[in-house]
Amino acid sequence: MKIGFIGLGNMGGPMAANLAKAGHEVTGFDMADVSIEGVTMAASGPEAAAGADAVITMLPNGAILRLVAAEVIPAMAKGAALIDCSTVDVDSARAVAGQAADAGLMFVDAPVSGGIGGAAGGTLTFMAGGSAEAFAAAEPLFGIMGQKAVHCGEAGAGQAAKICNNMILGVTMIATCEAFALADKLGLDRQKMFDVVSTSSGYSWSMNAYCPAPGVGPQSPADNSYQPGFAAELMLKDLGLSQQAAASADADTPMGELAMALYKKFVEEEGGKGMDFSAMLPRFEKRGRAG
Repeated sequence: MKIGFIGLGNMGGPMAANLAKAGHEVTGFDMADVSIEGVTMAASGPEAAAGADAVITMLPNGAILRLVAAEVIPAMAKGAALIDCSTVDVDSARAVAGQAADAGLMFVDAPVSGGIGGAAGGTLTFMAGGSAEAFAAAEPLFGIMGQKAVHCGEAGAGQAAKICNNMILGVTMIATCEAFALADKLGLDRQKMFDVVSTSSGYSWSMNAYCPAPGVGPQSPADNSYQPGFAAELMLKDLGLSQQAAASADADTPMGELAMALYKKFVEEEGGKGMDFSAMLPRFEKRGRAG
């Protein structure tokens, strides 16, 4: 296939490289001066999109997605697929889906889970929204860039699934960090804490697969001085999207709201920017009951 790829950062770059390694003809564009193995660089987004069977975007937010879509959709051939792998607000995903449909294009919103390691290793999970036809067109590409793709429903459903998933992740990571800090103050050994909780009802991905305590559980960013992984400011972004969606849908999400407030304080006031989102543990270690 001829593929245009717009947004070649830490996630998009390895994804595009994997498509090129699989034999696809990939033309890329990024605002930064980047070079990706196997990818021919274009001078603009529309140039990368021209004549492509599929255009994939990996962008920072919904506002930028709307701008890029407005530029590239007119350059795309009817019947081509626009596949957005960014994590953006549901309203932006649905707005771009409408623009694509009006232009005779297929559209899939397909945010990913798996981080930089998953992008490089081709082991991402895609949460996809769009028509069955659009998903079928995108699925072979998902199979190259990742290990699993779930068709969640119509346009916007992929973003909804990602937002709900990451709200759970933010809340459970805070609870996990709180529990380790409490265990410390109660004199409980961290390894013993892990041994109990990881096989009991407190089991979670935050505890078992991404433990925030250094030297406990599988290797995680905690074992590398909390270098991200998944940066705290990205978690803050996703929690903000969850609360934007909750307001739009009139949903009561008090734990998600509190998690967003805690990550906002951590990132903006407590030196958390640039650290992994699991660095909430040393934050809680330093704090007493009164804060």
